[in-house]
Amino acid sequence: MYSKTEAHHLRQAFWTTFGQYMQPVPSAEGLPTNWINYKTGLRHVYFRLHADGKRARVAIEITHRDAGLRELYYEQFRELRPMLEDVTGETWTWEPAALDDHGQAIARISQELTPVNLFSRDDWPQLISFFKPRLLALDEFWSTGQYAFDELR
Repeated sequence: MYSKTEAHHLRQAFWTTFGQYMQPVPSAEGLPTNWINYKTGLRHVYFRLHADGKRARVAIEITHRDAGLRELYYEQFRELRPMLEDVTGETWTWEPAALDDHGQAIARISQELTPVNLFSRDDWPQLISFFKPRLLALDEFWSTGQYAFDELR
């Protein structure tokens, strides 16, 4: 078991390492991108990366407080599901009603990897190999898919 400080430092070291690894990789549009804090340009829609001592997850999270609007965004993503799964080459998990880390209602579309441990440096190559292609695929998907949300902006 790690102390809070050790866990914080390992978490920080992993995300710094991953950010440095991804820094030279341009977006689908050829632009420099902050991959760790990816900007979708759409309020309440985030690409989230999560890793802990048991699992890793790449997710699209819709965080709008209004349940009706959150559902509208989610349904728009459902329309784009064939394109998302074609670009990623995977079937994703679709959760119209999930909770975030703070207990707030969200909608989530995700891929998960288990078992994997962020706190074991031996698992870092596996984590990077999980995150990188999915994040690049999400970026490729979003480079064209974002326009389907123009009316919701």
